[in-house]
Amino acid sequence: MRIAVAIELTESEKEHLTKLARSGKSEGRLAERAKIVLLASQGLENQEIGLALGLSRQKVGRWRDRYAKSGFSGIEKDAPRPGRLLVISKSRKAQIVRKTLKEKPAGATHWSRSSMSEAVGVSESSVGRIWQAHGIKPHLVKTFKLSNDPRFVEKLEDIVGLYLSPPEHAIVFCCDEKSQVQALDRTQPGLPLKKGRCSTMTHDYKRNGTTSLFAAMNTLDGSIISQCMKRHRHVEWLKFLKHLNEQVDPEKEIHLVCDNYATHKHPKVRTWLSRHPKFHVHFTPTSSSWLNMVERFFRDITDKSIRRGVFHSVEELECAINDYIAVHNTSPKPFIWTAKASDILEKVKRGRAKLDKLQSV
Repeated sequence: MRIAVAIELTESEKEHLTKLARSGKSEGRLAERAKIVLLASQGLENQEIGLALGLSRQKVGRWRDRYAKSGFSGIEKDAPRPGRLLVISKSRKAQIVRKTLKEKPAGATHWSRSSMSEAVGVSESSVGRIWQAHGIKPHLVKTFKLSNDPRFVEKLEDIVGLYLSPPEHAIVFCCDEKSQVQALDRTQPGLPLKKGRCSTMTHDYKRNGTTSLFAAMNTLDGSIISQCMKRHRHVEWLKFLKHLNEQVDPEKEIHLVCDNYATHKHPKVRTWLSRHPKFHVHFTPTSSSWLNMVERFFRDITDKSIRRGVFHSVEELECAINDYIAVHNTSPKPFIWTAKASDILEKVKRGRAKLDKLQSV
């Protein structure tokens, strides 16, 4: 009969193993092995330890023997696994990186793992690991647009200044319209969410009309003032400005951040604004809608209320929009602007330098 090797621990070893076995921060496997060694030091056989910890006798014996031979280092790490390691040379890895960055596959705009695997003669999983190690993602592309507005710096500093240091006795609103929101009905009923299956809806739909959502977001508390209207002309914009004027304390100045849409600059709008000097309009630079924080709210309402909705009429769509805004306003949260104008300008400067370099090639 085989006798299990005896384990004798010093006080420092026993203290260290006890701490590992009890600590919630220890890796689960290491804590388990520490418990095996501690019980073995008490003179328990492998079978008894296995019953106490819910482990097999063989597993207990393996870690007991490793500690007896190598001490703590014997249980700290797993032994090397059998099997031949596939070695890809540095030159082959460099070739994959170079081809990904500098070349394109025949008849395609970018490499996939399968096309690169076929081109260089390594497995698809190896290609994926090399791309991951070098931070390369050929399947992704990000869009961008550098503003050509000649007053870009002036407008940027003006709007960022409003966000970071709003004027006293005034309210700053980010305003815009989400135009032509479609009331879409699906051609067939979808299936609800259940365990093991996501909800479903048909890819095709029926159009039941559109509405335009006019919204002003208070940058201080994140609350929304809104109206839904059939169209988005200067007439509707004027109507929304009047509605906004009615909702705000008459003693407060109103600063509006909005884009360069033609209806915002219509002569009749300018005339109305001249008669209401409490309104101060700040236009974002061209191609810089990201400066208007209400766009973030439009993204949220689209994602959470509109995109998956089923609407049999425009009235249903507008009810869903108004319900979402009502719930939002019960506990609004502002979007905190953190980027300084100088940081944005530095980033734009780098972007222009790279763009000029590419155009000169």
